[in-house]
Amino acid sequence: MKLRARLPLPPCHMIDLGGFCILLECPDEEEEEGKEASLSVDGLINSVPWYKTVGSLGLWDVSLIDVVVISSPMGILGLPILTRNSNFSAKIYATEVTTKIGQLMMEDLVTMHEEALQFFGPGEEFKYPEWMTWNELEKYPQVIRTIVMGNVAEELGSWFPCTGIYVSKAEIDECIKKVQTAKYAEECCYNSSLIFKAFSSGLEIGGANWTIHCPGSSVTYLTSSIFKSATAMEFNYHDLQGNDFILFSDFSSFNDAGMSNSEKEPLDEPSSIADRSWKKINFISSCVVETAKGGGSVLIPIGRLGIILQLLEVISQALEALELKVPMYIISSAAEEMLALANVFPEWVSSERQQKVHTSPFHVVLGTSLFGHAELTKESKLQFFPVIHSPDFMQAWQEPCIVFSPHWSLRLGPAVHLLRRWHADENCLLILESGVDADVALSPFMPIAMKVLRCSFLSGLPIRKVHPLLEFLKSKHILFPEDLRPHVPLREGASFLYYSENRTMAAPNPSDGVEADLSIDLARQLRPRRMLQETMAISRLKGKLQLSYGRHLLAPTKAPSDLPAKRLLWGPVDRSLLLHSLAEKGIIESSVEQDDGGRCRIFVQDGDRRAVVELGAAPAVIAAADERLAALLHEALCSASDGI
Repeated sequence: MKLRARLPLPPCHMIDLGGFCILLECPDEEEEEGKEASLSVDGLINSVPWYKTVGSLGLWDVSLIDVVVISSPMGILGLPILTRNSNFSAKIYATEVTTKIGQLMMEDLVTMHEEALQFFGPGEEFKYPEWMTWNELEKYPQVIRTIVMGNVAEELGSWFPCTGIYVSKAEIDECIKKVQTAKYAEECCYNSSLIFKAFSSGLEIGGANWTIHCPGSSVTYLTSSIFKSATAMEFNYHDLQGNDFILFSDFSSFNDAGMSNSEKEPLDEPSSIADRSWKKINFISSCVVETAKGGGSVLIPIGRLGIILQLLEVISQALEALELKVPMYIISSAAEEMLALANVFPEWVSSERQQKVHTSPFHVVLGTSLFGHAELTKESKLQFFPVIHSPDFMQAWQEPCIVFSPHWSLRLGPAVHLLRRWHADENCLLILESGVDADVALSPFMPIAMKVLRCSFLSGLPIRKVHPLLEFLKSKHILFPEDLRPHVPLREGASFLYYSENRTMAAPNPSDGVEADLSIDLARQLRPRRMLQETMAISRLKGKLQLSYGRHLLAPTKAPSDLPAKRLLWGPVDRSLLLHSLAEKGIIESSVEQDDGGRCRIFVQDGDRRAVVELGAAPAVIAAADERLAALLHEALCSASDGI
């Protein structure tokens, strides 16, 4: 197996397994911008938005890709770049929920981009931007140049206009039609050679880890995972056990990489980090309520579905407890349908949420909801609006209010307009998720007086759980990020292979031989013969080797023919049995000589016919002038040897 990695968030990998080229994730790259940069408004790029994908994605020979595997909605956003290429013919696998949420996210980006074009003008969409020329790039601060070009200008070709990725919602629909959706634990077979299975990662509703099986090898693709989730189905790590390779691709472990690797937590104990995550949700809710009590509005541009579902429930409960009537708005063309998915697919949510379905068999008739936003919508406490400039929104607008709206970058969507309105109000509150550089994101809105709350949510395995998990999965080889090497100790019995970005790594073949199943029809043709040592029985057969569902299969030929009569011999010859067999055939005049090299010569005489039989480490040799005597000696040799 060969691996090549690209490590934005989410990561992207290309592996060569069993002669097939498999692309793991096709994201629209999230760039983690400079963390110590001080930018002014003059240092920013004022232009129609362009979008960054995985480095050199547009330069790949897509005809060489056989399979694309998607684990999360973020990993599907760059897929239209591939599917619009006429040379692309790969099979695409993703879970049903991931596919639908990814489609809605892409359509929402198209809507927000169309709104941006109303400001810059539609003609700007098709122009090569001046800010991408060398002369202009040299004028910008170093942090901007690094975001645009990378460290050595290798990422300059990774930028596309919106029309370079998402031409229209119709093209997005065509892209999604090429995705083969799967349920958890459902087998997806490619070319009778590869078997793909998705298992819950616990990170988001529909999020998945994958296992890939091919003849002679198996891989666990381990992405960002959460053991206990308040919204999504729990992390199913039991079905990931025992594969030859683990491709560890959970880079959220960087967030707590400072933790000592000696502080390990057993897998069956709930993580304290999960408890802290729930406390963060409650803390955010208290800040929102305090802001509303003080007459300020709240803007929450967070894009993770699970976090939004939790915040809606906790904030609404806190408002109701204090008898505060503060309207909540969600401004997004895709949000209403996206949140509705959480109630449409109960089999994808956490076990606690599923209990609502099990305790109410008639939940569809009675209107039982898995999440609280459905009741909030019915009671008009939560209202959805596709765009900010609609007449219905203007009529319903009240302040103070709580608004959930994209985009987290603060460069697109309703969040830009609301920040323009509230940035100078010290009573208002902006909630940003970690990973977004607040200085860079808020530069266009400076000076800013509103309060900014930065928060991080559990987005993967804590470092203390990594080592116990790898011990439980019991794989022969672990492909692990080089940057995480100091934080996870080596496990006995496993080989750690460390990979780095943009470097191809070859992994060893886990199996020297080939295992094959035997078809029933061919098994009926077997005529086993017990060997002399009587420890096993063997038989000859004639068939053809086939591939079926990732395993080799020996099947009978269409036109079966008799096996050749010639017997196959192996192993040492029992000299006493040979002499006994010769005596039974009437050949009693024989003598034995043995040299220092271990070879034995048996001189045979039958009347005037003579022959010599040589035995030793090399194959047995019969030397005789008479063919009939040679045939008798061969029969005796067969009776004293193992063979079929």
